[in-house]
Amino acid sequence: MNAASDLTEETTGKQFQPGRHRLWRNAFGSLVFTDEQGESHEGIVPAQPFPIEAPGENVSLLDSEGHELTFFASISELDADSRKLLMDEIAQRDFIPVIDKLTAVSTFATPSTWQVRTDRGLTTFVLKGEEDIRRLRGNGLLITDSHGVTYRIEDMRAMDRQSRRLLDRFL
Repeated sequence: MNAASDLTEETTGKQFQPGRHRLWRNAFGSLVFTDEQGESHEGIVPAQPFPIEAPGENVSLLDSEGHELTFFASISELDADSRKLLMDEIAQRDFIPVIDKLTAVSTFATPSTWQVRTDRGLTTFVLKGEEDIRRLRGNGLLITDSHGVTYRIEDMRAMDRQSRRLLDRFL
């Protein structure tokens, strides 16, 4: 069995039912979930067990005390407005900039200062050690800087030649 089917079996009875649930924001900007009985739950927190390997899949909505209100296998089950709200909420909680280019590194020994371009703009960070670079399935990488901020490279083979050459020195 895989993790997704285990989660589905554990949450039987709480499975998300399209059209019977709704997500929206109240006047204070908090996420609100309306269940099939029409009861509204404020302060909803989305939880994903595998946010990097399976984004948008196996999402639970938790109440303010951490109790699961509902579960859905994919955010595609949501209507467009609810899906956008949920994606925005998840993006706020899971801040992982995606690196698409390495422009420079200060030295090939660690610690070293990296200058990179991400999906959120240019930035500079310090890599403390080679152990702060973790490989993901395929050709992805997770890089954690000296402040604990995590960056992601989705596919290092898709990067430009200079970026790949710089990365190779640390892998």
